[in-house]
Amino acid sequence: MADGTSVPAAVLTGRIATPARAGGMRRFARHRSTVAVVMCLPLFILLAGLVIYPTIYAIYLSLLNRKMTQFIGLLNYRFLLQRDTFRMVIFQSAFFAISSVILKAFFGLVMAHLMHNIPSRRQRLMRGLLLVPWVMPLALSTLGWWWMFDPSYSSINYILKAIGLPQVAWLGSTWAARSSMVMVNTWFGTAFFMMNYLAALKSVPEQLYEAAAIDGASAWQKLRYITLPMMRNILSITIMFSLIVTFANFDIVRILTNGGPENQTHVFATYAFQVGIQSGNIPLGAAVSLFMLPILAVSAFFVLRGVNRRSKDMAA
Repeated sequence: MADGTSVPAAVLTGRIATPARAGGMRRFARHRSTVAVVMCLPLFILLAGLVIYPTIYAIYLSLLNRKMTQFIGLLNYRFLLQRDTFRMVIFQSAFFAISSVILKAFFGLVMAHLMHNIPSRRQRLMRGLLLVPWVMPLALSTLGWWWMFDPSYSSINYILKAIGLPQVAWLGSTWAARSSMVMVNTWFGTAFFMMNYLAALKSVPEQLYEAAAIDGASAWQKLRYITLPMMRNILSITIMFSLIVTFANFDIVRILTNGGPENQTHVFATYAFQVGIQSGNIPLGAAVSLFMLPILAVSAFFVLRGVNRRSKDMAA
């Protein structure tokens, strides 16, 4: 240069800008994480307002007396466990949820396999038809089932009478009413299982089935050693989600039986409504609604931990 100073070669080649670019990328990454948090902030606020705060407030209410003026600890839970009606609610809720989920999982798996083997053009039509029960409002479809179970105008009893079988008091006896509730819930939720299983079936590589066929594997062996292991994660998540929703079901029980006969078909949601809203004991109703929370939370923890472990094993 004119003043006799030399210009570093790094300046001429532009390499000196590399640290600046690296620092800029780090700042950009931090900026992107900030933007992500800001974009998710409405969801966090929604969850806090509609899920976290009501749950914490319900826990607080369940620890108060009936007038909500005194802290009594776990006395509401102790009082519930001493009542025969509530023990019946625990049994009925477990029976209703577990039997319904088992039936939905079984029929959903069968229907998914049948749909998987139908040509794609017909499959779209069949999928649309089979989704109708799940898309319809549950209260509306349950009213239709209530009419079919009605003792005076039951279409099911009409068919039974026509073929020479005895008529059934579907909603008048304990086990018939419980079976009716399971039937309606299975009819409503099977389509959800079918769609999830069908999506999982389509993700299984066909080469695995071809290799198994070359080795002489039967259809049962393909299902046991290829299909079910490849679908294990979606099976677990679907069953867990359905179990949580079925435990909290309100519409079917409220419309079909309203807890009858003699409180034999109450589940946690309907019994909490009866105790907390209709009887005016809100703390006791909150205790009823929260009774299943630890059970479902522990179940969800172990299911999700198993899913994460299997995902890591598959990735490795």
